[in-house]
Amino acid sequence: MAKIFFGKFYIPHQMLTVLKYIALIGTFFIYTTSGVFSKLASQREFLSPGYITFLGCTVGVLGIYAVLWQQIIKRMDVSLAYMFKGTGVVFGLMFAHFVFGEAITTTNIVGATSFASSTKLF
Repeated sequence: MAKIFFGKFYIPHQMLTVLKYIALIGTFFIYTTSGVFSKLASQREFLSPGYITFLGCTVGVLGIYAVLWQQIIKRMDVSLAYMFKGTGVVFGLMFAHFVFGEAITTTNIVGATSFASSTKLF
């Protein structure tokens, strides 16, 4: 097995695999924040400074997500990476509750669980 080096440091293959999954989940977390900025923009008056600021944040976050997503699918099978998209639903529920104070219902939990469980089915 070939050794993988990052600069001067050797990274075991298993650790590299774990880092890929952490990066993948982190990328979906970043993607979910675009929805937060979008909702914050919608709560402002159209074309006000706050609206434009949050809209700019939304576009910026989506740009960062696009670059990260491309880097992930470059290093991982798309079919495997795409299954983790369900984590975004869980992050969305967390943001809805903790940022906006929205109630999380049993239906929300059942729906998010069934969607996110596709990760476990593989």
